[in-house]
Amino acid sequence: MSTILIKNATVVNEGFQKLKDVFIVGEYIQQIGTDLNIEADQIIDATGKHLLPGLIDDQVHFREPGLTHKATIGSESRAAVAGGITSFIEMPNTNPQATNIIELEKKFDRASETSLANYSFMFGGTNDNIEEIRKLDKSKVAGLKLFLGSSTGNMLVDDQAVLREIFSNTNLLISVHCEDEATVRANFAAYKERYGEDIPIEAHPEIRSHEACYLSSSRAIALAKETGARLHVFHLSTAQETDLFRNDIPLNEKKITAEVCVHHLWFSSEDYKTKGTLIKWNPAVKNQVDQDALWKALNDDRIDVLATDHAPHTKEEKNNKYASAPSGGPLVQHALLALLTAVGKGKISIEKLVQKACHNPAILFEIEKRGYVKEGFYADLVLVDLNKKTLVTEESLLYQCKWSPFEGETFESKIDTTWVNGSCVYDKGIVIEKKAAKRLTFNR
Repeated sequence: MSTILIKNATVVNEGFQKLKDVFIVGEYIQQIGTDLNIEADQIIDATGKHLLPGLIDDQVHFREPGLTHKATIGSESRAAVAGGITSFIEMPNTNPQATNIIELEKKFDRASETSLANYSFMFGGTNDNIEEIRKLDKSKVAGLKLFLGSSTGNMLVDDQAVLREIFSNTNLLISVHCEDEATVRANFAAYKERYGEDIPIEAHPEIRSHEACYLSSSRAIALAKETGARLHVFHLSTAQETDLFRNDIPLNEKKITAEVCVHHLWFSSEDYKTKGTLIKWNPAVKNQVDQDALWKALNDDRIDVLATDHAPHTKEEKNNKYASAPSGGPLVQHALLALLTAVGKGKISIEKLVQKACHNPAILFEIEKRGYVKEGFYADLVLVDLNKKTLVTEESLLYQCKWSPFEGETFESKIDTTWVNGSCVYDKGIVIEKKAAKRLTFNR
């Protein structure tokens, strides 16, 4: 087995920064200490750099199968490891959708062939697949994903009786996209009557409104409390929603949790003027008051997880008029850099960043031996330099779609090296095509 000794790194883990050496044997971290004097195949001097657990992104859309003109598991996992994300959980709204076990396993098979990052997948709920949900093995799938608004195909779960049955008949974690569809449709109809085909992009947060988000989130939470379901609300975007969540108990005791995504923390409604449909997401990027409230809730532990909701589309698709431009954008390559820049601005500490993007996804999904810099854990690690800048250019993009809402941005840090299961898959700007990734396993 190959051995690596990382010397003099500032290790960020479990709320602390400590100067440590980390010794890796094969896939695992074997020893962490000070002034380790151990022979190794490779010795890396990490003086002045920070060593973090690899990020676990609990919400991505890598578009395979069926939408591979936008992205593939291979292309987007390359971008992910370049951004320090070593594990991802991908969503079910592909084509065909992962709403039966056969199609779900096909996605696992494809990832085993092409992914550079560790992987798992959500199973999609619909109005008519409760029997498939009952067959799921909770040790083999990340969780269940329900679209309570804004879905493709038949994945909008809008039958309340079915929703109650799902909540009452699974012990899997249920992740939900919450926007009230009736509210959104009514708002869209009003704007279309006013503007015709030329609805301004600035109307997006009015169409996919605060009310639509809060109404849906509060209903889902009420149902989870009633049924005892384990609920995780994806991509909060409003100040009002943050008050629906608790911070007075540890994460492992919470039955209802929340996630926030990088774009809702970075962009605000003011940015529609310059970014246009490039920052069209569902739920919509909203105003500065909402963004400030999301940061506050993230820091005081009402929000538990940081993620990306990486969802690429082609430039041509995004450059359509508002009503025809799809929602979503590519983020995995630059999410950590954006968050580290936020650290430099005092919006969050680096210890809290690691808690929310590394430790907490592992706790929440009960992922085995990942999310920490810890002896006996898989060596999923990212080395970052907080003293070097990164300019985002089109030429530097690894996304298949070749655009980014961050293009032209200079971040205050640089990703130096990424390891997946002890194998270096990214080093100083170069992606190394190693088949080191594994299917995530769960302690359930």
